[in-house]
Amino acid sequence: MKRLFLFLLLLVGLALPLQAQQPQSPKVVVSIKPIHSLTAAIMEGVGAPQLLIKGAGTPHGYSLRPSEARMLADADLVIWIGEGLETFLVRPLVNLGEKAQRLAIAEQLRSKMLTIREGGTWEGHHAHGHDAHDREEWDYHLWTSPLLTKEIVTLIAEQLMTVDPDHAATYAANAASLITKLDQLYHEVKNQLRPVTKVPYIVFHDAYQYFERDFGMNAVGSVTIDTERSPGVRRVQEVRSKISELGARAVFSEPQFQSRIVATVLEGTGAEAGVLDPLGANLAEGPQAYFSLIREMGSSILATLKE
Repeated sequence: MKRLFLFLLLLVGLALPLQAQQPQSPKVVVSIKPIHSLTAAIMEGVGAPQLLIKGAGTPHGYSLRPSEARMLADADLVIWIGEGLETFLVRPLVNLGEKAQRLAIAEQLRSKMLTIREGGTWEGHHAHGHDAHDREEWDYHLWTSPLLTKEIVTLIAEQLMTVDPDHAATYAANAASLITKLDQLYHEVKNQLRPVTKVPYIVFHDAYQYFERDFGMNAVGSVTIDTERSPGVRRVQEVRSKISELGARAVFSEPQFQSRIVATVLEGTGAEAGVLDPLGANLAEGPQAYFSLIREMGSSILATLKE
């Protein structure tokens, strides 16, 4: 028995130096759930990134909690879309994240970005609190395109390799696998949506033009409504007139819209009510969240638009 105890002690003693030599995983903080999901997939086998905006939170007007400010202060890498979306992060990154490397995805993909649609049937974003959008005139919802997301994956993997070269091979292998899965996702959803690509519809919040471009969808306008209060009689009539004029089969809101507001707006129009969620409010965070997000958007559009 004594020999067995000594043998176990010897094994533990040998293992401790090996454990000490293993490189630690970097502390990575990601702003929104879709980008966190991609980062989690790339970091599988190394560590897990931390997510700032959880649940049904939105980057528009978000306020950092003290615990989240500490996360930023301790981070080795902060990944976000950019100041045109997560305006709440601009000052904290200067004040709290001085030691961390930063990846602002929009800065790296500026040449691939689309401008905000305004005028005609597309309403300005100012009514929805997108002040930064107005300043920049760019659409920052890049992740709604699985094709463009392949480039986002490459950017994240390269940044992780810079921060943590010891795990570069793992990041590269995971990113390659993820890009293959994104190709498969694109073809899957494209085939799914083929029967309804010509059907006109309206969105409440114009956040999907990258998705529309990937899959050839026929969004014809937006009807931005303040999510904090019910629309007045005049506003309801304006929205109903637009739905009628554009011949929209459906109007898609987002999870933060109260169902009674949507019902009030659609009453008497003949249009169907649908829901699109670009941030995955109800999805569990993790490597599969991005795929669930795109699939749920596709399924919601198909179910709402098909006759």
